Order: sequence, then structure tokens, then C-alpha cells
Amino acid sequence: MPTVSEDTVFPAARLFALTALAIAIHGYHLGADDAAIYIPAIKRAADPSLYPFGDAFFLSHAHLSLFPNLIGGSARLVHLPVDTVILAWHAFGIFLLLTAAWQFLGLCFRNSHARWCGVALLAATLSVPVAGTALAIMDPYLTARSLSTPATLFAVTAWFGGRRLHALFWLAAAAAVHPQMAAYGAALFACDALVRYSVRLRWREPAWGMAAALPFALDFAPVSGPARACLLSRAFFFVSTWTWYEWLGVFAPLLLLAWWRRSAPRNTLPAFTGIAGALLPFGVLSTAIALVFDLFLRLESYARLQPMRSFHLLYVIFFLLVGGVVGEYALRARPLRWALLFVPIACGMLLVDRAAYPASSHLEWPGAAGRNSWLSAFLWVRTHTPKNAVFALDPAYMSARGEDAHGFRAVAERSVLADAVKDSGAVSLFPRLAAEWSREVAATQGLNSFTLSDYRTLATRYPVTWILTDHVPAGLTCPYDDGTLAVCRL
Repeated sequence: MPTVSEDTVFPAARLFALTALAIAIHGYHLGADDAAIYIPAIKRAADPSLYPFGDAFFLSHAHLSLFPNLIGGSARLVHLPVDTVILAWHAFGIFLLLTAAWQFLGLCFRNSHARWCGVALLAATLSVPVAGTALAIMDPYLTARSLSTPATLFAVTAWFGGRRLHALFWLAAAAAVHPQMAAYGAALFACDALVRYSVRLRWREPAWGMAAALPFALDFAPVSGPARACLLSRAFFFVSTWTWYEWLGVFAPLLLLAWWRRSAPRNTLPAFTGIAGALLPFGVLSTAIALVFDLFLRLESYARLQPMRSFHLLYVIFFLLVGGVVGEYALRARPLRWALLFVPIACGMLLVDRAAYPASSHLEWPGAAGRNSWLSAFLWVRTHTPKNAVFALDPAYMSARGEDAHGFRAVAERSVLADAVKDSGAVSLFPRLAAEWSREVAATQGLNSFTLSDYRTLATRYPVTWILTDHVPAGLTCPYDDGTLAVCRL
């Protein structure tokens, strides 16, 4: 274990090793889940000729951020395959997060073993879900959060270290790639400022007033029809749908933070209790706002603001503090204790990834389909069909057995009619997409059972030139057929 004197040395080699171990534990899955929205925007920035149809379902997010242009532009600059560049940015995002964690823990703990335990615990638990958000601390694929999270943690470190200009710089960097997640960092700073001046400003009253006034300060018109159906499909937006363990994931960290705020663990620095004290109103106010949005029907549309996403930042900081306390009280400089703690955690997190992506390779290297038949078909499409091709799939394909929630656009790099799984998430945030989304999903509903006349009708309504289905339809030419999936021309 490192000694106290090593705290002044930037431990790059150790952080690089922890980054590699984190990827090995949590896996890597190009274009899966939320990456199905982010990756097409990156690839469009790298190659503007891609996705001539249906780009609104991923550009609605992308237009709010510099993230796709940053990643896609870097791929054009270095002249490397974009999938390779995306993997490199994913690894860099984890390295940045662990570096930010190391610096943050230097504010909170005197001893090096406490700092290292906090960093190691975060690296080992990146896949832990954040209560009530449908987010993990860090996804096993690249999204804008991969960069906004470390930038926000750098900002938090600078803020509580008294370097306010540095904090604003890092917060602006986070906002450039993910404005929503950066807003939670700003909210934490506001809570800290209110707590610091609680005697003079009586922070509780203005803070609760701010929470009550927030919904009325914005103009969110009520939604109906398909837009409302998409909104309600995101059950985690509404706290009334949560299970008991999600509520446990909300209140357990807050109770422990309250304890630490009153009685700081040994060998902690003053910033420890200050951070714990700011996180308390931060978490409580977020929960209160989420409850208000859920309790009153007229505020239903505001649920898309997702106030509980603030717990993503709270979880990152909380796990770092827990790790530091465990390192100080239990592990110290005893390697066997470190192994007894981290080997089971690492094995458990690896099993979590295998359960989440059972039909896919644990590490999906660029251009390799592994054992996933859907990815094999998507990669065939990428190399054997023209860039202006427009595909149709069953709208629920991302929920199909063995598909493992990989986005067609992200992997195949071709346009496709809207799906019912991930594109509905875009509709829940951008209701103007609802009418077109509903028409496209209805047009492809039951596509795997279409007759030749059904395909002809589809081709008259949309510029569909290819389909991907689970069999070879009569009357169509299918140059790709592996027995489970077929790619056919219309």
C-alpha cells in the first residue's frame, strides 16, 4: 500500500491499472442501451453521409451538446475507425473519473490507504444502479455521462477546496457535454452555499420555496396520446411506482451522510463534514421535487426533468466516502483484507454484466460480433449495404431474446424506422417526435409476420429499401441468412 508521502505524487500508473481492471470487470458493449442514442450522433459527426432518414430520434439529444462533435471530430482528426476511437474515449472517461476521485478524496482523508480504498471501491462498483434513475454510476459503453461525470467531480473537488473559478470551469466543461448532469453539480454548489450561510439566510425556507416554485417557472405543456404513453413508459420518472429497495437506495445514503455530518470518522479532513452536510439538502430537495411532480397530475410533464438524477452525483461521492471510511477503519495497509473485500465485489460485478448481456461477449471489441447473432447481422449490414439504405425491423427488436439491447443505428450505421424501446425514450423527453414515432412504430408492428403485399405497402409509405427479419419471406431476395436472422432487399 502507498504511504502518506506518496499523496503528493500523481499516481498515474496505479490509475491506469485500475482503469484496465474496471473495464475487465464491467465489460464493454458498443451501442447498447443508452448508447443506442449517443453513438449514431457521434458517427454522424464523423461521417455526415450516414443516416439520411430518421435522424431526429438521436439528434434531438445531440443538438444540446458538444459531445458527438467532440468524439466524432476526434475520429476524423486521427483517421482511425470510429468504433476504435469510441472505445478509447470510454477508457479515457473511466481514467478521468478515477483521477477525479483520487483528487476528491485528498480533500477528505489524511491517509493514503483511505484514498486508495475509495478509488478502488468506485472502480469496482461502476455498474451499481443509482436508485430510481435507470442509470449506473458509469455505463459499460460510451455516453455523454462518461465525460460529464468526471468533469462534475473535478468541479466538486475544486468547489469544496475553495477554488471557485476552477469549479466553474469544470462545471462549464460538464455542461458542454451534458447540460442536465452539470445542472445537478450547480445545485449541489447552491445547497453548500445555503448550508454555509444557514444562520443568516435561514436556508431551509428559501430552499424549500425554490423547490416549490420550480415547476411553475417553466412552461411544460401537458402531453397526451403517444407522447404521454412514452412518458408513462419510463416508470422510474414517477416515484409512486418505485419498489421498497429503490426507496432504501434513496434514504440509506442520506441517513449515513447525516450521521457523518454530526460525527466525522477518524482521520478525515474538514471538507468531509462539509461535503456530507451539502449532500443532505441536495438529496432531500431532489426527492421532494420528484414527489411534487408525481403527486399532482398537472405537473406530470415536469417528470421528464428527472430530479432524482441528482442521486447519480450523490452516489459517486457517497461511494468514494464509504470506500475511504472502510479503508481507514478496516483495510489500512493489510493486503489480505483488501483481497477479501475486492475480489468478491469484482466477481459479483462481473456476474452482473454477464446477466445483463447474456448473449454477448463480455468485451465487445470494435468490429467483432462475438457470439451475438444480432450483432453479426448488424455488422453484415454495415459492410454490405449502401450508406443511404433505410431499414425496417420489428419495433420491439431491442427486447428480442439474444439481442441484448443493442441499437441497430449504432452498430449497423444505417437508417431505420423508429423502434418502440429506445426511440420512445427520445419521445418522452421531446414530445414533438411523438406523432412520427407513433406512425413508424405502427407501420412496422408485426413485421416478422408480414406478407409480400405488406412489405409493398410499407415501401410506399416510407423510403424503406431493406428489412431485417427472423426468417426469409417468400418473394424477397435475402443475401444474408444465418438461420435465425435474414437481411432482405425490398
